[in-house]
Amino acid sequence: MRGRTLGLVAAVLAGALGTVSAQTVTVVHNVNLRPDPSSEYPPIRLLTPSDAPLTLLDPNLESGYYHVALATGDTTGYVWSRYVRVAASPATSATTIQPGPGVPGSARMVGCGDGLWKHVYHPSRLLVLQDCVTVTGTLVDATAHQAHHQADGARHEKDGDTHGWLQVDPQFANLINPGNTSDEEGNLVFEIVCHYTVTQTDAVAACAGFADQTTIPPVGSHVAITGTLVREKNHKQWNEIHPVSRVRREPPS
Repeated sequence: MRGRTLGLVAAVLAGALGTVSAQTVTVVHNVNLRPDPSSEYPPIRLLTPSDAPLTLLDPNLESGYYHVALATGDTTGYVWSRYVRVAASPATSATTIQPGPGVPGSARMVGCGDGLWKHVYHPSRLLVLQDCVTVTGTLVDATAHQAHHQADGARHEKDGDTHGWLQVDPQFANLINPGNTSDEEGNLVFEIVCHYTVTQTDAVAACAGFADQTTIPPVGSHVAITGTLVREKNHKQWNEIHPVSRVRREPPS
């Protein structure tokens, strides 16, 4: 029976290698390998960041889980997507966005041509890497580990902006820098400006006469976010889409 099981695993793995170009999955936080995409049944085993990279069997999320195989090739299962990082595959690397060297932001920035940069407070605190990009991925709850959980999954900043998290699709993995990894759980930050009530004194002027009405899809939705790719000059200098011009819900890639 075990020989038959190993044969089936090998067949699944061989098929996956042909369809996703042997994309690898690196564990960035202790995570359980589970027999199905849920926590209903006992895990197969615990995986840690010291384990060898896994092989991605399906690039599409299922209930927030990736289907993977161990490096040994004899075991498959599901891992919670927030605790792993998927490497870009050769097949998708051609569509990867290459950040520029960065220029200081200003209210006169073109961005996506919608005038949102005039509503970015203290814009020079941001380095513009690309004027207008569209990045796809899955919305993650940025408030899950905070004392005040928000229903929309975004932190409600005092400057009126969202502080949301996007777990990017594999072809955009290069946008995740050390700051995103250390302080944003490996997610790309997205900021929709003037989305909430402004309580920060020096940000009031930037949102005067303007209130964003974008609807943020539910956490777990696969979306395409369009806006300016920037790097924070403060904090841990993580990458963001800021300001966001559009959030579009779409089927998994």
